[in-house]
Amino acid sequence: MSQELPMLDPLAAFVDVGSEHMHVSVGGNTPEVFGTVTSQLHALRDWLIAQGVHSVAMEATGVYWLPLYGVLESAGLQVRMVNGRQTRNLPGRKTDMADSQWGATLHMHGLLHAGFVPPADIRRLQDYLRLRAEHVTAAAACVQLMQKALDRMNIKLHDVISSLAGVSGMAVVRAIVAGERSPEALVALCDVQIRRKKEQAVIESLRGTWADEHIFALDQALQSWDHYQKLVADCDRRITAVLPPHDETRPPLPRSTKQTGVNAPEISRLREILAQMCGGRDLTKLPAVSQYGVLQLIGEVGTDLSVWPTEKHFTSWAGLAPGSDDSGKRKKRVRRGRNRTGQLFCMMAQSLVRSKDIALGGFYRRLAARRGGLVATKALARKLAGWFWRVMVKGDDYVEKGLARYEEQVRKTKEQALKRLAKTRTPTRSAPNR
Repeated sequence: MSQELPMLDPLAAFVDVGSEHMHVSVGGNTPEVFGTVTSQLHALRDWLIAQGVHSVAMEATGVYWLPLYGVLESAGLQVRMVNGRQTRNLPGRKTDMADSQWGATLHMHGLLHAGFVPPADIRRLQDYLRLRAEHVTAAAACVQLMQKALDRMNIKLHDVISSLAGVSGMAVVRAIVAGERSPEALVALCDVQIRRKKEQAVIESLRGTWADEHIFALDQALQSWDHYQKLVADCDRRITAVLPPHDETRPPLPRSTKQTGVNAPEISRLREILAQMCGGRDLTKLPAVSQYGVLQLIGEVGTDLSVWPTEKHFTSWAGLAPGSDDSGKRKKRVRRGRNRTGQLFCMMAQSLVRSKDIALGGFYRRLAARRGGLVATKALARKLAGWFWRVMVKGDDYVEKGLARYEEQVRKTKEQALKRLAKTRTPTRSAPNR
């Protein structure tokens, strides 16, 4: 006896999102077509409300879904973003009209699972942080153009000092653009430690050809770098305005020994504000997690990580857990792409590669020797993501046990494995004497 699939919501709607048209179907019925300008998005919202719709699903298509999502969310409708793989139809004629009807049919039977969309305030912070990251990337490209112009003049300053974008490097570049050519005068602009340790090397690196066309290229790159630095500072001010004000009644956090990154935003009391947003949890206690890293993670996932039931759900969503595809006796691995959150954890994991006293650094080196650096980085990032979820949801405190204790545990584990192997091995009998 056949059993029909239960219908959970007969008025469930699905929107096939496009750059010029929105195809909307309610309960799998004949779709309505709306435009994408603001007035037509409002008309779509009013039509859904008039139809008695309470839940709307749509496929995440580029950035085209964001305006409609905001309009429907502000109207109090339950909006569900779904992965396009969930709405694949059977092979056949494919149109936007058919896609919207098929999506609505799946939605009213409860077959579409919602993806994660952060709240509106976190999305605002996310936009500023992503825009700031783009400006930082563009500024880095300007530094490469400055290095290229210096190389064309056979000036090797960036090979002698640690960073051309540092205080000493930029002071020398500005002086070159302003017309200074004396290596002795240029080295005098460098930091005292550079002059004490490598003054003669810097002087020799500053003897170049000084071609006009390359000076012009250096000036152009410097102006672009200054422009992007101004844009980054503007983003920092907007991020400060979005973050909640610091609560002066809270006790100050213990002093942290972690250094602030070169590209970290200049926001007063940022570490205290982040701990305040996270319910008093100082996430900078985690290894390799700086206050800028915490800010970026909050900008991607928010402060309520209970939407992921377990840490395995969270690490899988971030793309840090291996996928599997089992069917009978056939088993194969599925490559999962890492989203921005997974990429952030991987960058944090890279900073632990050469750590000397941290257990996670020993874990990376031990795994990298067997499986390679890429696998080890992803596995270490998965551990960091798991700890991040446990601190945010469970309130666990991370305690660093040290590299020596980790290596001792590894040694004991190997000894126990060898003892189990020795017990399971059957002894060989000697031949009888004749």
